[in-house]
Amino acid sequence: MTAKRVILEMGAGNDLHGGDYTKAAIRAVQDALHHSSLTMIRTLGVDKSKMLVDVTIGVQQPDKVDADAVKETLPVGVVTVNPVKGGLDLTVDGTGDTMVIASAAISVRLDLP
Repeated sequence: MTAKRVILEMGAGNDLHGGDYTKAAIRAVQDALHHSSLTMIRTLGVDKSKMLVDVTIGVQQPDKVDADAVKETLPVGVVTVNPVKGGLDLTVDGTGDTMVIASAAISVRLDLP
């Protein structure tokens, strides 16, 4: 069988004081998760542990995202996290404080005939 995408959800998150890319990424993932109700998974009797969950995180400095920490926040499935260049950094004038804004796209694939 071939894994087919059945769900795609987006979210946004930020860290307004501290420039923490992982914190912003986790908040973006949580935002996406809170927009979803996967009732079809239960209805179809899908084994949640076999769901393929692909997470793409967009931030200005992808190398500063702890992908394992982001992965731990997802409740089910075989999870992959891919930080990429995206999002937005804003520097607060006079403070040197960096606001990090992250985007997340979560795709769920299932092995379907």
